[in-house]
Amino acid sequence: MKIIKKLLKYIVIFILSLVTYLLIVTLLSFISVNEDLVENQKEIPIYILTNGVHTDIVLPIKNEHHDWSNQLKFEETKSKDTTYQYVALGWGDKGFYLETPTWADLKTSTALKAVSGLSSSAMHVTFYKNLKENQSCKKIQISLENYKKLIAFINESFQIKSGDFLKIETDAVYGKHDVFYEANGSYSLFYTCNSWANQALKAANQKAALWTISDSGIFRHYE
Repeated sequence: MKIIKKLLKYIVIFILSLVTYLLIVTLLSFISVNEDLVENQKEIPIYILTNGVHTDIVLPIKNEHHDWSNQLKFEETKSKDTTYQYVALGWGDKGFYLETPTWADLKTSTALKAVSGLSSSAMHVTFYKNLKENQSCKKIQISLENYKKLIAFINESFQIKSGDFLKIETDAVYGKHDVFYEANGSYSLFYTCNSWANQALKAANQKAALWTISDSGIFRHYE
């Protein structure tokens, strides 16, 4: 009888903790930062892109201010195409990226490592020739100063050795135009792929949620 009571107690505590967590996550995602920011110089276009779960920050591959192709090399993709115009950058749990092509492939061990913050992370880089604005792809015009801040934030997310990003040698890419690199930081219940994208927008002084773990927490500020 005592064992059953203890078990019920732990179940109630778990449910209350989960409800509290979800409530806080939801409420904080509605609080906007930089809402009143006015860009005096809308010089450089960037995009936020979601697949319905995960948010990428999309930038021009090359302009007069920065050339990503020096470190994100086209030949490291399966297509080896050199005519791409944009690069989408996303940060996330390495296990999710490389071992979970679909939700059906999700392992309990992978999930537990991810939410606990004990696993390593990766940068997922996807090249595009063009982008179409819609509900899942929002264009933002930012100043050169804020663009440089965004580049600095993203660069700090990559593991770098001798000036080069560290490519992950894997066949677990999603198509012919993407590649994975080693990243800094750890994914957790409190810092997800969308939290990273939200922080990137904050670093660039753009509209963002006070805190979010979901793509909707970002995109609701760009409706």
